[in-house]
Amino acid sequence: MAIQSVQPAVSKENSTTRQPYDYRRANKLAYWASFVLLVLLALLWILPLLWAIDTSLKPETETTTIPITWLSSHFTLDAFTSTLANSQMWRWYFNSTLTSGLISLLTIFLASLAAFAFSRIPFRGNRIVFWVILAGIMVPGQILIVPLFTEMQSFGLVDTYWGIILPQIASPVAVFILKQYFDGIPAEFEEAALLDGASRLNIYWRIWMPLARPALAAVAIFTFVISWNNFLWPFIVISNNNMMTLPVGLATVQTSFGIRYAQIMATALLGGIPVLIVFLCFQKQIVQGIAGTTGLKG
Repeated sequence: MAIQSVQPAVSKENSTTRQPYDYRRANKLAYWASFVLLVLLALLWILPLLWAIDTSLKPETETTTIPITWLSSHFTLDAFTSTLANSQMWRWYFNSTLTSGLISLLTIFLASLAAFAFSRIPFRGNRIVFWVILAGIMVPGQILIVPLFTEMQSFGLVDTYWGIILPQIASPVAVFILKQYFDGIPAEFEEAALLDGASRLNIYWRIWMPLARPALAAVAIFTFVISWNNFLWPFIVISNNNMMTLPVGLATVQTSFGIRYAQIMATALLGGIPVLIVFLCFQKQIVQGIAGTTGLKG
């Protein structure tokens, strides 16, 4: 009896000496560690941007002075005014806006139709065809440059807007993202529409497209930005100066300027401003589209 009465006392004493794990403190340390890491990454990203802005606002003579200084003796907009006055910047803005806008619209239209078919219309070889399309993600775009140029040349589309647009509207990534979103839409909507006599095309246009608006917006924005920044294909298919997109035109401006760092930085900033505006205006749609596609809630 004595032995049995001692053992519980010992176990009780051991249990009182143990310190519980402080989850709140661990979460707080993880939060601050993540915060510091993100701040460092943000600084690594923003420093080159600040340097580009500072250089573009300097007089050309101060961009090569030694030692290097961050702040100029007097800031000037000469680099921006000279770039806009001595180049076809506004024409290149129009070309990029037109081609990128049409590429985004056509990509959304074709990718959404394909994604709806793969998601909601059963047919023989559905999964095989879908995986064949996804295999296109693994094909580097540079491999297709020669056959695409030969094809555009045979159709007489070199130095035309359609020569820039058509090879960029086939997007396996857009098909994959939209199919994932369509798979998450409840099938009851489709069943109710079919009972009411709606066709597949009406279901696609009147139900699926409005419900998938966040994903469509995210895909459209990413497609617009990628096509806006695309340099290689427009550089190959366009030789007329009036048909150049902004990245191709900026490359010719930098070549004609020579080593003029203020004007080079000014042209780079002018080329990036539209993309920055798009992200600032539509960042909510981007987050909603990604969250809906990946299944995250936010």
